[in-house]
Amino acid sequence: EVQLVESGGGLVQAGGSLRLSCAASAINFDDYAIGWFRQVPGKEREGVSCISSGDGTSSYADSVKGRFTISTDNAKNTVYLQMDSLKPEDTAVYYCAADLIAAQFGETCPGKSASWGQGTLVTVSS
Repeated sequence: EVQLVESGGGLVQAGGSLRLSCAASAINFDDYAIGWFRQVPGKEREGVSCISSGDGTSSYADSVKGRFTISTDNAKNTVYLQMDSLKPEDTAVYYCAADLIAAQFGETCPGKSASWGQGTLVTVSS
């Protein structure tokens, strides 16, 4: 069973930075599509950034391009989300996801067959 554990959330002022981590166990990281998603209460969960752990292909939501950077440490089975120039609208619970089937179909982002972490809260004050 895939286990994903996020950490690194917290309270930060607008313009500040945070780095989220997601440690994965029981999987071969290289085989998975990995992604960060976020959700605000009452709203749909949205994709933030994804990476194909095998070849490093990444993608970003328009709202975070140029501010967020996704990266992986395959030796540690950990994916990071470096978040800079944070804005109040970035406030959300951030989740990481891993999807073996999506990767097998050549997808960069996790899909409906993804496993999810428990989430970590990021709060950006104005």
